[in-house]
Amino acid sequence: MSTLPFEVIEMVGQTMAKILPVTIALALVFTVLSHFWACNPGKPWWRKRELVTDVCYWFFVPVFARIFRIGLMVLGAAVLFDIHDADALIAFYDNGHGPLAQLPLWIQAVLFVVASDFMLYWLHRMFHRGGFWKYHAIHHSSADLEWISAARFHPVNLLIGTILVDAILLMAGISPNIMLWVGPFTTFHSAFVHANLNWTLGPFKYVLATPVFHRWHHTSLEEGGNSNFAGTFPLWDILFGTFRMPENRLPDDYGVSDQIPTAIGGQLAYPFRQ
Repeated sequence: MSTLPFEVIEMVGQTMAKILPVTIALALVFTVLSHFWACNPGKPWWRKRELVTDVCYWFFVPVFARIFRIGLMVLGAAVLFDIHDADALIAFYDNGHGPLAQLPLWIQAVLFVVASDFMLYWLHRMFHRGGFWKYHAIHHSSADLEWISAARFHPVNLLIGTILVDAILLMAGISPNIMLWVGPFTTFHSAFVHANLNWTLGPFKYVLATPVFHRWHHTSLEEGGNSNFAGTFPLWDILFGTFRMPENRLPDDYGVSDQIPTAIGGQLAYPFRQ
């Protein structure tokens, strides 16, 4: 009898157990920071509109991402490397493979962060065009932009985004062990750039994405919604002409003109009804 359903349930439980303390820690950190350095005055994050929707995404997305990342890696190993046995799969991915796995872990981590951010920059631009926008519009639908809005992504956007990029780089040979370093950084930084903070980091605004940098991306198209696509390094926006950080100004309004449902169920179905 297959034990797969039990393994999936165990995986979900493990993921949830990791998410809860991280969520509590982030909530405390950004509650304090936004009290002193809010970009847009108003209600605190726990009174934002559609809070329940964002909380659902916050717990749903990591589970979905983990399951489908593993699925893509298993499929990639079978198709590209002709590996089908479970033990052989574990051994193949355990510490990476090929030339990349021979590098020190910290170098692999740096390569992973830079390469993934470059690929995601272009995928992000793709999702702002044509038929892809209806999936990405879900992420832009929050009018009250807060740290907890960071996880509001449609599954299709996730699959042809971070999940696909992660799987490609891990299949290329980078060790999954780097996730012990990269995972906490990406989780915190994603929450950080969506937080209600007026931080630009001064001259470092050209080095690392900041809350003000990313808040311009969540404004209307006329204000800057088609700029600042980089998730981590604004360098990509500078190089490819999509950088926007007006001097002595802060963004005011967020969201999209599309009539998008407020509940998570309606948002998941929204792109398929268009």
